[in-house]
Amino acid sequence: MKRRDFVTGLGGAAAVAGCAPETRQPSTPAQSQQRFSWDLVTTWPPNFPGLGTGVNTLARYIGELSNGRLEINVYAAGELIPAFEVFDAVSRGTTEMGHGAAYYWRGKTEAAQFFCTIPFGMNAHEMNGWLYYGGGMALWREVYEPFDLVPIPAGNTGVQTGGWFNKRIDSMDDLRGLRIRMPGMGGEALKIAGATPVSLPGSEIFTALQTGAIDAAEWVGPYNDIAMGLHQAARYYYYPGWHEPGPTLECIINRQAWEQLPEDLQAIVSVACQAVNLDMISEFMARNAGGLSQLEADPSVEVLSFPPDVLAGLKAATLQVIEELAAADPVVARVWNSYKTFLDESEAWQRISEQAYVATRG
Repeated sequence: MKRRDFVTGLGGAAAVAGCAPETRQPSTPAQSQQRFSWDLVTTWPPNFPGLGTGVNTLARYIGELSNGRLEINVYAAGELIPAFEVFDAVSRGTTEMGHGAAYYWRGKTEAAQFFCTIPFGMNAHEMNGWLYYGGGMALWREVYEPFDLVPIPAGNTGVQTGGWFNKRIDSMDDLRGLRIRMPGMGGEALKIAGATPVSLPGSEIFTALQTGAIDAAEWVGPYNDIAMGLHQAARYYYYPGWHEPGPTLECIINRQAWEQLPEDLQAIVSVACQAVNLDMISEFMARNAGGLSQLEADPSVEVLSFPPDVLAGLKAATLQVIEELAAADPVVARVWNSYKTFLDESEAWQRISEQAYVATRG
């Protein structure tokens, strides 16, 4: 009870201000007694560690904090809706909520991927800073408004790894012709480098890599990659995750469903999402460390760094992709301007804070 009172109280402060739409009508006594049952569809395999279980935690928080007035029924990818149809299902109102990664929806709007992650971009802490306090949330709501969706940050894995390869990558030439599972802008940068990006839901990656349908695949990091068994399908494990430095995961809510909720339930959903945002990155920080130790001790796995010239080539390709998108799409141009402004300011601070400290400690 104390935890519930504390978190609900918190919802009246910065958390709700940062996550919820600007206008809400006060709840009436009759509304405060209403009960709701929502379906939440995800892009993740059932009960998958960190990602799928994080969604289960979100549903549990909402149920507990609302004292059962808002029940969330979770459906993993394929159980109700295919993984890559979550956006459309929630937009149409087929389900009330969804959970996934915004870069999956670049076919709907190219600007969406900036609210998840872009290669060589912001890490998780910087993304939170931009979204909650740097104007990012207002832009995100604006981009999703034509689709009748309310987006809220609801998870982050932190910096990911570069992926699993069935051959060594010693130069940019080694990327040419490779079929690589990589969504979002990272996949477009690889295309410029001569590779063929492939978009696959998580449940299909292992089989595709093991059978040779693809030559390489990125997923998340040691914790999730081991759970997926990817270390049994490829030998070379590369870092850093240049393509996903701080992927924010999203809770998307059908706007009509959202507006039917009383004010206090809207606040509870917003605060529960923010709690999961913290829970998830904390879990990945702890579990990835143990997972890396396991992989480094495995004689069948080689943990390798991408060569500097490969990273430089991929960064140049990324900038080309962004510049072309911004030139063709005014919405992308606005989002990129906000994103880059915050990133440039953050880099100066990171250089004398986090980076300087880690270098000193190391």
